[in-house]
Amino acid sequence: MTDIAEDLLTVRDLLRYAMSRYGAAEIGIGHGTSEAIDDAVFLILESLHLPIDDINPWLDARLTRAERRLIIERIDRRIDERIPTPYLVGKAYIQGVPFVVDPRVIVPRSFIGELLLSEAFSGEGEGSLIRDPDDVLSVADICTGSGCLAILAAMVFPNAAVDAVDLSEDALDVAAINVDRLGDGRVGLHHGDLFAPLESRRYDLIITNPPYVDDEAMAELPDEYRHEPEMALAGGLDGLDIVRRIIEAAPEHLNPGGGLLCEVGSDREILEMTYPELPFVWLDTAESEGEVFWLSAEDLGVTDDA
Repeated sequence: MTDIAEDLLTVRDLLRYAMSRYGAAEIGIGHGTSEAIDDAVFLILESLHLPIDDINPWLDARLTRAERRLIIERIDRRIDERIPTPYLVGKAYIQGVPFVVDPRVIVPRSFIGELLLSEAFSGEGEGSLIRDPDDVLSVADICTGSGCLAILAAMVFPNAAVDAVDLSEDALDVAAINVDRLGDGRVGLHHGDLFAPLESRRYDLIITNPPYVDDEAMAELPDEYRHEPEMALAGGLDGLDIVRRIIEAAPEHLNPGGGLLCEVGSDREILEMTYPELPFVWLDTAESEGEVFWLSAEDLGVTDDA
């Protein structure tokens, strides 16, 4: 039997091979990329430990036999087992920051990552929700998963102590790896159900990307998503079981002047009907519209007497 690695010599050859396999298999895309070609490029470049932002300088590079076989093996597993590419290469990027991932934790892809670094959210201006990042002294990241948002928050808010919480001990094991690699001692990890391990502590900012996939969507998920922990995705009948608990508990954990930043996917209308009294501020990103909301502490009833 012919070894296909003997025929595919360059990065260009392997990219063409990957795209042919991807197209024939109709794979699911959505774990950090929105196009099949971006998924294939990420798989190839990350497997070669090359910068992932531009494949063009490397297209005509000839690879060693071992490199070619590794990439072909990963392409085959991507197709045959429907494994998300970040699990195959052991890494995912949020806003250019690399995070270790494996099947113990959901692949990080939250829109909150972009918002944290945006001028509209944490820029120094009148239009920003947080006008001076230096004034944020405490952050809670609920349902932290890999710890990516907690770590990004520590980067954005240089004076803040960050508490990151997850119900999954497996996820926290992965988060600990990322905190050790990327943290500066200001991110603490806590095991428990939402705010429970934080007791009565209050924060200037609460961020959360909780499970929000409804039961119907869970039943129809592409195979790639079934490699992720179900508890990190499933949000109940309408997808908002955990979101409602967070909204209702947040006032007990926010300082006056603070706020809650929460991702809810496509459930905006349900949420607004459930809480008609709350003035949700919906924040868009480059690839999302109305999937993340902001509520100030005052919107949630927090006063200086709280």
